[in-house]
Amino acid sequence: MPIIADYHLHTHNSGDSTAPMADMIESAIQKGLSEICFTEHMDMDYPTGYDLPDDPFILDVLSYKKELDEMKKRYEGRIKLKFGVEVGMQTQIAKQNADFVSSYNFDFVIASMHLVDRKDPYYKDMWEGKDSKDLIKRYFESTLENIELFDNYDVLGHLDYVTRYAPDADAVYRYELFSSYIDPILRHLAGRGKGLDLNSKMLGKDIKSSPNPCPEIISRFKELGGMVITFGSDAHKPAPIACGFDRMQQIAIDAGFREYFTFDKRNPIPHSL
Repeated sequence: MPIIADYHLHTHNSGDSTAPMADMIESAIQKGLSEICFTEHMDMDYPTGYDLPDDPFILDVLSYKKELDEMKKRYEGRIKLKFGVEVGMQTQIAKQNADFVSSYNFDFVIASMHLVDRKDPYYKDMWEGKDSKDLIKRYFESTLENIELFDNYDVLGHLDYVTRYAPDADAVYRYELFSSYIDPILRHLAGRGKGLDLNSKMLGKDIKSSPNPCPEIISRFKELGGMVITFGSDAHKPAPIACGFDRMQQIAIDAGFREYFTFDKRNPIPHSL
């Protein structure tokens, strides 16, 4: 049966989206989804120096929740709408992130790495004059450092996100080359009952590309005892919602998963694949 829920979505409440919430909901309904979770960005202490306003990813939670509650009333009986957040991890703000998550009654929390030693891989300056392999290794090292400090989340977002932007990723990145850095992350997640965000954003750009994380990581997570997976398009506008979900579903099945999850007040709810 098809995937019924997209659990990684952004609206104008996130600093890198202008999408109206209602437009995102209408697109989800048109695509046949019965549930979505908005996971607006909250990246505290995001570095300055980029062509962005100060604190570009500080979430106005009260405004976001007010709008979401209004949409729940408007779309009642048509689609389930869940209250989520995507928290950007950095070691120096681990406690602030934990306190923030505890302050609100979220349904679902993604913990993500958007920075490598206070550099954003989205921008070319991080890669200039650097060895991509070293930066990718550092990304995975930093991911483990962060999840050892911060535990108040449900799934780890787009695990090999850094490879989206590595200029020579096709040449330097394969799971096998970085398994000694990735496997400790997967063991940590599996041992604590945490999940993986199976992120299809790159499939929306090219269906032949690799999702985040790559299929080999998804299979390894299952081998190491991982149980919880969610599906998310990481859409920042209406059109890519649920992009590549058919392929993502098959990747999960091939990896050995038979269930995926939605969440309600941080409680996982299984669904058959």
